[in-house]
Amino acid sequence: MDRILATLMFFTRLPFWRIKQVDAEHFKHVVPYWPLAGWLTGGIMVGVLWLAVQVMPMNTAWLLAIVSRLLMTGCLHEDGLADFCDGMGGGVTRERILMIMKDSHIGTYGVIGLIIYFLLLTQMIALPLELLCAIAFVGDVWSKFISSHIINVLPYARNEELAKNKTVYQRMSVVEILVNVVIGSLPVALFLPHFYWWALLAPVVVFIILTSMMRHRIQGYTGDCCGALFLISELAYLLTCLALYY
Repeated sequence: MDRILATLMFFTRLPFWRIKQVDAEHFKHVVPYWPLAGWLTGGIMVGVLWLAVQVMPMNTAWLLAIVSRLLMTGCLHEDGLADFCDGMGGGVTRERILMIMKDSHIGTYGVIGLIIYFLLLTQMIALPLELLCAIAFVGDVWSKFISSHIINVLPYARNEELAKNKTVYQRMSVVEILVNVVIGSLPVALFLPHFYWWALLAPVVVFIILTSMMRHRIQGYTGDCCGALFLISELAYLLTCLALYY
């Protein structure tokens, strides 16, 4: 229970800290439960979309749904995407890339990366409401499930003292992997039409490509890499669903 609370505290800005004080050690084990945070953020995002579309146009409702997730997460993953783009785009050596990623200032690559990301994300309004709700919810959970395994295939690129949040995630145990698989896969079976199951492969492909890049360029991953991997994986899944629809 403490690790679940730590996960919800870490990956959202909702006041779960009011429930109980959680020991810092549990924050090293939040990644296996990352998809569970997706049940919350994806569920609220879809709820906002469904309610908003009853009284306003689809494009406005989808934007409000996106904003609701940004508020829930404190733009945690978007910050990671911006830093990842800046580091990979502006750095040449491993040390330089890691230095740029740690810099709190956003650069040209980060700005362009976020603009492209949000422009593509807004194209999902072309889907019917019911389908978009199902796809968006599954995409949040599934992409976090796939992305969470970065800690199993790559080492942390910095030491604990140099980590932004002073936390280095522990690799998953066998039990954590089983829980992770159940949490991440259940929405697929419950909500995603079978025709769109092909889109589930897109995050896997993105995972392979980006983790290979990280291994080559910085010999590991950082928290920013986790956020970027999730958003790019989710976007690839959503765009694949859009292509399948047409």
